Amino acid sequence: MQLDPTATAAGARLVTHDTIGSTNAEGLRLARAGERGPLWIVAKSQTAGRGRRGRTWVSEPGNLYASLLLADASPPDRAAELSFVAALALHDAISGRIPGLASRLVLKWPNDLLIDRCKFAGILIEGEGAAIVIGLGVNCAHHPSGTDFPATDLAAAGVRATPESLFAPLSAALVSRLAEWDRGAGFARTRADWLKRAAGLGKPIRVALPEGDASGAFETVDERGRLVLRRPDGTMQTIAAGDVFMGPR
Repeated sequence: MQLDPTATAAGARLVTHDTIGSTNAEGLRLARAGERGPLWIVAKSQTAGRGRRGRTWVSEPGNLYASLLLADASPPDRAAELSFVAALALHDAISGRIPGLASRLVLKWPNDLLIDRCKFAGILIEGEGAAIVIGLGVNCAHHPSGTDFPATDLAAAGVRATPESLFAPLSAALVSRLAEWDRGAGFARTRADWLKRAAGLGKPIRVALPEGDASGAFETVDERGRLVLRRPDGTMQTIAAGDVFMGPR
């Protein structure tokens, strides 16, 4: 596993593990011990990988599990925007390797990547104090079964990609996308680029919320990264967090 020279020039360092509980948890632990980054933590497998809302992220060898620790990466109220930044960087890294692949890749709000309408990658942003950890998991060779949203991996989709082949371009793409975002000052461009690659834009979707499902057309993402849903009666509903499913119920 190696960093791209662009990432090294930006001051990034790399720590690798054969097995670890969670790369995100390790990043937060190091931050509490005084590490300020930028530091990548990469593992071949995780024993306690996790996704959003405390979900388990199945982490067997053959997939990419990586987290980037940053200190003071953004104002606290802009940290959620890093999901969009990281999703674009991952899209850049994967689509840049294989000509024609970009047409099969889309971004699902707020933090997933789909290939052929199935999820193969996810992002988890966590923070403590001034420290932010950007966690990225990519199903290269394996994917879980029985998930709420259809899942796949790159190999099953006919794409040959190893964790090593993805990591270096990802480390470079994230440098570029973070600079473009500029601690939130450039979110308008990040948002515009994300919307160009958005899954389900303008189409019927369902959003699972703690208080019940909301359905309508995916109108846009607003200037704070919230999903805007056009309900059947024509009114708009703004959603800060939820799980999106394509199509009506």
